[in-house]
Amino acid sequence: MIYLFLCLGLLILLGGGKFLVDGASSIALKFGLSQGFIGLTIVAFGTSAPELLVSLNAALDGKSDIAIGNVIGSNIANISLVLGISATLFPIKINSSVFKVDYIVLIFSSLIFYILSLNGIISRLEGFALLFILILINIYFFFKLGKATAGDLEGDLILPLPIWKSLFFLCLGIFGLYYGADLFVESAVGIASIFGVSERIIGITVIAIGTSLPEMATSVIAAVNKKTDIAVGNIIGSNIMNILAIIGATAAISPIPVSEGFLNQDFYWMLGLTIVLFPILKSGDRVSRIEGMFLFVAYFTYIFIIL
Repeated sequence: MIYLFLCLGLLILLGGGKFLVDGASSIALKFGLSQGFIGLTIVAFGTSAPELLVSLNAALDGKSDIAIGNVIGSNIANISLVLGISATLFPIKINSSVFKVDYIVLIFSSLIFYILSLNGIISRLEGFALLFILILINIYFFFKLGKATAGDLEGDLILPLPIWKSLFFLCLGIFGLYYGADLFVESAVGIASIFGVSERIIGITVIAIGTSLPEMATSVIAAVNKKTDIAVGNIIGSNIMNILAIIGATAAISPIPVSEGFLNQDFYWMLGLTIVLFPILKSGDRVSRIEGMFLFVAYFTYIFIIL
């Protein structure tokens, strides 16, 4: 039965990803917002909802390794697994703003996360500071990337839906991602626990992959539909949300201890892959299939090493 729930959770996630992309794209058209801004904010927050739920519950239950592992593992999976699969299926066009704005915010957030973790705990004050940074960044994103360009409105990039239907699709997508991921993660943890896997490994692999499935579903669907600003914006925006919103909110409610295993290994992989993203984004106007396959292989290399 637990395997059936695992498959059901995946199906709900895929449906949620489709509704979220369609609803968010249509809202961008109605309010004159760019796909990049929608991907970095609304879609990124919607697909990060499972990480928020898992990390909050884990921290409150005293399972800090799951809370931290979920975020670090999800960020690693988003860059290597999600972007890797998306680009392998369909080369992803890179908007210049992704490199000039989005990536800079991502590397800044990742370094702040690492620095705050060095003393072995992320305090409530540091959690509130991360949330404050998130608010400032979203205000900046709005003024820098908010206005739609002609490219956002061309062809079938945006579905011409009534506003009520767009909002309904958006909410339906978020709920589908939220509950689909919850069902998937509970089933996956149950299966992993049978084999006696540690909380750190469960958090950084099984739960991280499970909670990254919304990003994968959303980005793959967006890439296939050639809505590449949403595909890339969702991945980078979700990583930013994971650090600033999820770690921030979780630590603000309950300080999060950080074990040495993360500091000695996993943080280096997260930061390393984030840095590797620099030449990939800088190399041309798109993430090619070869670069996508490289990222895909990098993820499984990481999994092989930690296991």
